[in-house]
Amino acid sequence: MPVIPVQKPRMSTSELRKRIARFPIDRSKYPIVIVGIRGYYLNTLGQPGMNDRGIYDDTIFIDTPQVTAAFNANTDPTGYRKGTGFGKTKGLATLKPGLWLAHKFGLHKGKYLALVQRMSTVTVVRDGTPDYGDTGYFGINIHKGGLRSTNSEGCQTIHPTQWDSFITLDKDQAVRYFGAEWNKVVIPYVLLETK
Repeated sequence: MPVIPVQKPRMSTSELRKRIARFPIDRSKYPIVIVGIRGYYLNTLGQPGMNDRGIYDDTIFIDTPQVTAAFNANTDPTGYRKGTGFGKTKGLATLKPGLWLAHKFGLHKGKYLALVQRMSTVTVVRDGTPDYGDTGYFGINIHKGGLRSTNSEGCQTIHPTQWDSFITLDKDQAVRYFGAEWNKVVIPYVLLETK
């Protein structure tokens, strides 16, 4: 079973916005921003000082003019799979930190509402010898993780006990700002690293 912190992450709205201020996000066009922080619990969960895979040691925030909310998350693949090239033998993907204007509301694997990568390409680092970069449409979605696994081959996952709160709040804010277009617009995702 993957490790989860005993409490939700904590960060003030002003601190969160200070951390993403270097990215050119027009908040009048993009009032909703999702922020992931890889290694948020870097020294308190898993191996100290290491960004572990397969545990919920990261965090994802929703930030809008009305609300800033935090959720326990995973921003890494669950395990390791070294590979080569870009076909069937490719390695598992880890999303590179940065600003991604690639997500919108849609169905994850046709099953449930999530934030899906359908609006733009993203760049990942794939497990290999050595690790290597890859840019494209890979379905790096923001979706519900599992109780027995973080359920990620490169996606950003939220602990299942917090998923309904995350997606309900995110959709509510999208409807507030975009009305009938709520599921057609880009929802920016900023991925940061603790170290």
